[in-house]
This record gives sequence, C-alpha cells and structure tokens, in this order.
Amino acid sequence: MTYLRSLLFTLYFAGVSAAMTIGLSPLLFVGPRSGIVWAMRSWASLVIGGLKHIAGIRMELRGAEHVPPGGALIAAKHLSMWETMAFHLLLADPAMVMKSELRKVPLYGRYAERAEMIIVDRDAGAKALRQLITEAKARLAEGRQIVIFPEGTRVAPGAPPDYKPGVAALYGHLGVPCIPVALNSGLYWPRRGLTRKPGTILIEFLTPIPPGLPRPAFMAALEGAIESATARLLESSKAACG
Repeated sequence: MTYLRSLLFTLYFAGVSAAMTIGLSPLLFVGPRSGIVWAMRSWASLVIGGLKHIAGIRMELRGAEHVPPGGALIAAKHLSMWETMAFHLLLADPAMVMKSELRKVPLYGRYAERAEMIIVDRDAGAKALRQLITEAKARLAEGRQIVIFPEGTRVAPGAPPDYKPGVAALYGHLGVPCIPVALNSGLYWPRRGLTRKPGTILIEFLTPIPPGLPRPAFMAALEGAIESATARLLESSKAACG
C-alpha cells in the first residue's frame, strides 16, 4: 500500500508542479512580485495537501511563538525536499538561500529569481559570501525572514553534521536573532528514492539565539540546538512507529 500511495503522490506532484509552473508562467513577465509569492505558496499548499491525502503524511508545527513577525534569520536542518516547500506556508514571505544550480531548473529557476530568493554560487568562494550578505541585508530591510540550511544540502537522518560558514557570516553581519529549526522530514520523505512513508512530519522552531555572540560560540550554540532537537524528534518518531 505504501508503494502504491507513493506512486500516486509522485504522479500528483509531477502533474501539479507542471500545471502550475506552466499555467502561471505569465506571472513571470507581468504583474508584481506578490503574484509570484502567491503562486509559490499555492504550489506548496497543493503539494503538502497531496502528501496528507494521498501519502498519509501530516505536519505538526511546534514553537511558532519563537518566530518574530518581522525580519529574522532562520537556520534549519535539511533532511528532505519537504522543508523547501513548507517554509512558503509557515512564513509570510521567506527569502530562501538557494544554490545556483536551481536556477537551471526550467521555469522554477525563473520563479525563484522573480520571488527574489537569495541564489548563491557556492563555488565562488569569498565573492559568494559577499553576495549572500548583501542580498540578505536587502531582503531583511524589506521585513522578510532569511531562511538558510546551514549544511548547504540535504543530509540523511542521523548523518554527522557539516555546517558551512554562510550561516555564521549572515549572523555576524545582520545583527538579528537566529532561530534554529529542527525537523524529522527525512523519515517520511527521504532525500533519495520515491517512497513516501505515512506519518507525521514534526518541525520545531527553537529558542532564538540572540545577536552579538562571537562566531565560535554562535556556531556551537546553533549546531548544538539543531542537532540535539533533531535527534529528539527522530527518536520520538521512531519510537511512535514501534
């Protein structure tokens, strides 16, 4: 049954993504950026709704009180494609830090550009960090929340952490609290393969880290918070599954 539901969801996901990406493409050329934001939120809503009704995967949000209404830095664990969509629903207008390779995805890359996401070439070294900081400051000034995955890519649940310097650079230059985010999405939407396992994805916004910490102290606090909370969510989910 899980295989059949996974297959049906994969077909649904592909169909919805293609229909919306192509059908709403006029927004890429006319109209305000708010139309693009609406399109991306609508796509995310349909996909996550499909997960619930087709694949049996629900979402439980914890710690929403830790997210300020205005600009902030949000640093999240990255176990699945799921969270790249969920943040469009959990936050009003997130500015997500994305790798430049996604710009090459037909039409999706253009949507990301028009939504004014922060697209960074990770191979550009110091230049990429300067671009990251400059664009993040601009988005923050607009009252948007900056979302970054500190490890830079999806990792398997339980894999050793490998935090990159980008999040520390943002924290040091933006002067705002950093909200760590833990989740267990990789148990149900793995980073590889088409199987979608029924269950509840937990996503938890943790206690904000105040601005102004020295870089080593910040990185230790961030990694400690995310990794310990993620391990807790993974353990509780595995125990619930028996």
